[in-house]
Amino acid sequence: MTANIKIVTWNINSVRFRIETVQRFLKEEKPDILCLQETKVADDKFPEGAFRQLGYNHQALNGQPMHHGVATLSRIPLHNITRNDWQANGEARHVGVEIKGASGKSVRLENVYIPAGGEVADREVNPKFGQKMDFYGRMIEWAKELKDPTILLGDFNIAPLECDVWSHKQLINTVSHTQIEIDRLYELRDAHGWIDVGRKFIPAPERLYSWWSYRARDWAKSDKGRRLDHIWVSPELENNVLGHKVLEPVRGWTKPSDHAPLVSEFAL
Repeated sequence: MTANIKIVTWNINSVRFRIETVQRFLKEEKPDILCLQETKVADDKFPEGAFRQLGYNHQALNGQPMHHGVATLSRIPLHNITRNDWQANGEARHVGVEIKGASGKSVRLENVYIPAGGEVADREVNPKFGQKMDFYGRMIEWAKELKDPTILLGDFNIAPLECDVWSHKQLINTVSHTQIEIDRLYELRDAHGWIDVGRKFIPAPERLYSWWSYRARDWAKSDKGRRLDHIWVSPELENNVLGHKVLEPVRGWTKPSDHAPLVSEFAL
């Protein structure tokens, strides 16, 4: 049991390829819990020893070879692990755990990697987009039935606000920022009354990004970012969130992911 808990979500884009980057991050930031997406490794090949060496002995994995995959690594015990197939095809895109605060109260922590959705926002010509919308649909039905206080985080692959992207005008028809996706994201939000932690602490219209394409020669100079990664909490946990930040400098480290880590601290 613990009082304040620091939780990180990070799309790592291959945990084995970036394991030294992850280890550096853990040594510098020292989160209590690290939630990774796009780990791209089967569970039996996951580099669990590298995390155990740093004290992350509690591990909840849901991986597959080469694609997708999520992992929750923790210094504190994890209970009641679940793996929901919201993709409905066996892809490894979710792992959920239960953590206990100092009061003994349990909180669910749901780590999700939502599909990107391809290039065209039309399910008739792009089945991947339909899969993304259906994934959200299954999450919406799940959220309607939630009873436990929950932290939902990960790569949602939607940047909803105009200030969540480098150019609303240029990206309005680009998958991750189309109105149909934004409407779907807000359906999920309203299904449980989720609180968007990022915008609670960094209110609009302030710039807030978590992803920058590898295509940019100088990602920081061009700053063509999008906020694809999110941390949401149940309404009853809103006052338990103490702070939130995006660690943009990590995007510039050696062998970086194209995503930066999000860090939130909770009083539980």
